[in-house]
Amino acid sequence: MTQTTALLEISDAEILGDRRAARNTRRRNRAGALGARKGIVWRTIIAIVVAVIVIFPLYWMLVVAFSPRGEVFEPGLRLWPSTFTLENFTKVFAQYPVSSWFVNSVVVGAFVTAFTVVGNLLAGYAFARLRFRGSNAVFILALATMMIPVQAIMVAQFKLVAGLGIYGTYWSVILPGAAAAFGIFLARQFFIGIPDEIIEAARIDGAGHLRIFLQVVLPLCKPLIAVLTLLTLMGSWNDFAWPLIALKDNDLFTLPIGLLYLKGQTTPDYNAIMALALVSVLPMVILFLVFQRYFVQGFARSGIK
Repeated sequence: MTQTTALLEISDAEILGDRRAARNTRRRNRAGALGARKGIVWRTIIAIVVAVIVIFPLYWMLVVAFSPRGEVFEPGLRLWPSTFTLENFTKVFAQYPVSSWFVNSVVVGAFVTAFTVVGNLLAGYAFARLRFRGSNAVFILALATMMIPVQAIMVAQFKLVAGLGIYGTYWSVILPGAAAAFGIFLARQFFIGIPDEIIEAARIDGAGHLRIFLQVVLPLCKPLIAVLTLLTLMGSWNDFAWPLIALKDNDLFTLPIGLLYLKGQTTPDYNAIMALALVSVLPMVILFLVFQRYFVQGFARSGIK
């Protein structure tokens, strides 16, 4: 009887202990869930604040571009145009060759992007999958060029394009811009992340390097191609210093140089300048919004944090 009572007491103690452990677990889970919700709230608030800080300059550019001329100099901060007008856009397109500048930016950006993306993909695949003597040294040398400021090579670059007889043409901007060490690094990191089994299976089927690259690897590179295309196109589209040196004909100016041309007038029209700036910025914003999913995937799969 005493033994049975002792067993019952032990069972009751175990049950009480289990109940206390369950209560403690529920408390910890509730505390953890509450902490997680607080963390989400704080991250959301921080994200909203950062987004407002980033978006406000673009919003201000929209307000000034659609406001009547001179309103920007009125006292106080106007967050909305007093009168919505398209006069600034019509004036810019009527008085300046904005259409030609836009076409020049598209042509230069398209050629630079095409040459750079193809070169980066081929070079990245070679550094990632081909084994040849001195490959690491060449790769490190290519990365070392990223530490050289663009301004330090402009004189040599100018002499090169002048010696080739392409100074003042599209090619004087396209050819020097058709190389990017960061793009090679990004492509190499992406190709390293592709499973070796896929490459080996293609080799067993008798495929060479070119066939493997075109039929096996390239279809997997949509995120990488999106990243390289956006980065290269944005860099070329917004490039200012070198096109200003390499282009001497007003009809070949790109949009960033056109903005400087407007600002350099005797009486700058800031509403018109903002209208042209909006025309220059809007295509890149649209492209990023359309391809942002591939953009994020490309960075994630290449191991860039």
